[in-house]
Amino acid sequence: MVAKPGLDGHDRGARIIARAYRDAGFEVVYTGLHQTPEEIVEAAIQEDVDMIGLSSLAGAHRYLFPAVVNLLRERGADDIVVCGGGIIPDEDLEKLKQAGIKQIFTPGTPLEEIVTWVKENVTPR
Repeated sequence: MVAKPGLDGHDRGARIIARAYRDAGFEVVYTGLHQTPEEIVEAAIQEDVDMIGLSSLAGAHRYLFPAVVNLLRERGADDIVVCGGGIIPDEDLEKLKQAGIKQIFTPGTPLEEIVTWVKENVTPR
């Protein structure tokens, strides 16, 4: 699943990632813009996804990304891998990983590298 939490209205990158996943053979659900962490988690559980890729360009990643991880844990779905991408300052990368985000992809990361990471690190549930 590819999701855009919060008020970030820029989804070009998320759509490019969703297409790359699709082209790599993954089934992709794109939730659209302006999703709350609760909506993202609910959709992930309903769709029985293996991974959630969160995208944020608006600076709310330190709140929104961990909120998704915490809600998954509360719902007993913490086996869903959460990764993130977007405009993420270097000083936030380790904090996000400590909060349960498995990987962060910043602008310029080759699509092949992202797809390869998913293939190597996400096991179908």
